[in-house]
Amino acid sequence: MRSRGMAAASCLTLVLALGVAACGGDDPETEGPSGSAPQAEGKTLKIYSSVPLQGASRVQSEALVNGAKLALEQVGGKVGPHTVTYESLDDSTAQAGSWTPEAESANALKASQDDTTAVYIGTLNSGAAKISIPILNEAGIPMISPANTYVGLTTNDPGSEPGEPDKYYPTGKRTYTRIVPKDTIQAAALVTLMKTEGCTKVAMTNDKEVYGAGLARVVELSAKEQGLTLTANDAIDKNASNYRSLAQKAKQAGADCFLYSGITANNAVQQFKDFASALGPDAKLYGPDGVAETGFVSEKDGGIPAGLNKQVKVTIATLSPDQYPPDGQQFFKDFTAKYGVDNPDPYAIYGYEAMKLALDAIERSGTAERDAITKALFETKDRTSVLGTYSIDENGDTTLTDYGVYAVKDGELVFDQTIKAAAN
Repeated sequence: MRSRGMAAASCLTLVLALGVAACGGDDPETEGPSGSAPQAEGKTLKIYSSVPLQGASRVQSEALVNGAKLALEQVGGKVGPHTVTYESLDDSTAQAGSWTPEAESANALKASQDDTTAVYIGTLNSGAAKISIPILNEAGIPMISPANTYVGLTTNDPGSEPGEPDKYYPTGKRTYTRIVPKDTIQAAALVTLMKTEGCTKVAMTNDKEVYGAGLARVVELSAKEQGLTLTANDAIDKNASNYRSLAQKAKQAGADCFLYSGITANNAVQQFKDFASALGPDAKLYGPDGVAETGFVSEKDGGIPAGLNKQVKVTIATLSPDQYPPDGQQFFKDFTAKYGVDNPDPYAIYGYEAMKLALDAIERSGTAERDAITKALFETKDRTSVLGTYSIDENGDTTLTDYGVYAVKDGELVFDQTIKAAAN
């Protein structure tokens, strides 16, 4: 998923100036059972997460954090001989109503300066990842994102910018992984969905941020491949009072569908109102995972008017509970029992799996040193998980490709269908 960018170099300068210490000690190893690999003496390790706990993404982020807490609780805070603790950090501010570069930088620096840090779970927004990946990479801290989808964080595939992704890895070694498919998959899923539902001409806007602009570029490529006409890809001013002129331009171009590429906090609701008004009640309105949250779909929480519910669909790399393997279905039962939520936010299961993968990598590392944990993460192959079976490739990407389509009913996201879209 998502959002704002900032030059990574300034963060790196600060890290170097502070002299961030590498993790790990000189704890001696002890021999394991006969014939097994040596096991490290028990350590106290910490896992941090960094997501926006204020603003439009608050509900989504809290579900993600609760999923992570549940996973750690289920193992009693222990992995082999090691004690694992967890601290949730907030990379948003009340004033901004979303993540900020300053908050994310501070969180990454805090984790980097903590010798007990084993894994950093985050970020929710792709723009925030551009800030923290270099900082954590310098400190050798492995990172698992439960939400980032921007192409350029891991590859130089179409949709990325010059210098990506190498500029985020100053040590020359990859330390970042993610368990959601990158935007080449999401873009293909969106275009496939719009074509399937009869769209002939689509007006698109993007919020100019890392996630929104990047996804829009990949949508353009996928639309060309699949033969779907885009009437525009307009970069919006997130502070505009309305978008009526863009909506009227779309109407004059004959658009029968609208797609917004960006996050809720960047005036998504106003855009959907204005384009719905201009294109009429039969127009179909689409959004990506950047708006798949309560703050967008619930009118009482400042989201779209209830009258637009039937026109809106969004994509997100989360499926219906009954389409997950048994472990995934059990997760939803456990989450509901623990937190009393009948319809868990889609990102709850990603927070859970991010923590489960972190704990698994620590266990497989043998020594629980950062380098060994990172190596274990990148050696993840055919992992049986709540999300299904997946591997982590050499770039740090998951091999999962399915995307869920969600409709909106009574201010809530309701699973509609699965789109099996391969990257272009």
